[in-house]
Amino acid sequence: MNTTSPESAQAAPGRIVLLTTSHRVAPGLLSWPAWQALHDAGRVLCADGAHPQLPYLREAGIQVDEASPTAEELVEACAGGHTVVVVATGEGEPELTDGLARLAGSGRVSMPDLELLPASYDLPGARLLDLVQVMDRIRAECPWSSQQTHKGLAKYGIEEAYELVEAIEEGDRDELREELGDVLLQVVFHARIAEEDPDAPFSIDDVAGGIVTKLIHRHPHVFGDETATTPEEVKEHWLRTKAIEKQRESVTDGIPLGQPGLALASKLASRVRTAGLEVPLPTGEGIGYELLALAARAEAEGVDPEAALRVAARTYRDAVRAAEGVGA
Repeated sequence: MNTTSPESAQAAPGRIVLLTTSHRVAPGLLSWPAWQALHDAGRVLCADGAHPQLPYLREAGIQVDEASPTAEELVEACAGGHTVVVVATGEGEPELTDGLARLAGSGRVSMPDLELLPASYDLPGARLLDLVQVMDRIRAECPWSSQQTHKGLAKYGIEEAYELVEAIEEGDRDELREELGDVLLQVVFHARIAEEDPDAPFSIDDVAGGIVTKLIHRHPHVFGDETATTPEEVKEHWLRTKAIEKQRESVTDGIPLGQPGLALASKLASRVRTAGLEVPLPTGEGIGYELLALAARAEAEGVDPEAALRVAARTYRDAVRAAEGVGA
């Protein structure tokens, strides 16, 4: 037996659902609780008539009223136990939520239940879409960025890479995060420029797709049937498949000769050792051959000679500053 009187039903406070969505997820891809709330609602409101979700909601049979009610009007619409869903705009609904908070704090109004319902969530990596969009606008509207070329930006790529290495070696987590962003910017910037090439354009999606394919192909122990139980086995397979992909004739092919000398010598020694070749170091007089021998020895012992020298150089720098009284 229903004992609820008409008066108590009329006084039922109802429910307000603030539905939020992410612009980084395709419109219409909403969670099941969101669709349930939308179908069960007495009214669905949205202040933005151009909201990207509206065509999909209406296609699903949801009537959406373009309205921007005040907090008082929204509470009144819920009277009698009704549910009102507010589809939040991209900026959220700060005026509405502030107004509801004031009403709730006043104690003068019987408040409906308030629920914040995220209808879609950002997937990991979703903020990369923001970066691509920001880069598109900067390329189109910034007088400096719109004139940049691959060659003109090359020096920044080198600088940012060195600053990233420095942040890693210093162990500064905040600096590491920032420098990773600066390196990522270089990738997105170059990809955006590449889209405009009249003969061979490519986009950031092509860049990402290429590296995904490469990673899957070079990790058959993860994505395929092969096995690898040690880092050395993984590295051997990586080099083997890379040689096949690049159709290289020598283990030295693909080693950039423009990199710092110690890193170059270490890379050559690493390729020779991994390939199982017996190639004695060249003999000669001068510091260059001595450095070559030191770099090869460091590589054989698992030491990065470039990083080791930087550590020593920083120690030397600190000693110089101490002698000058800097930072004392």
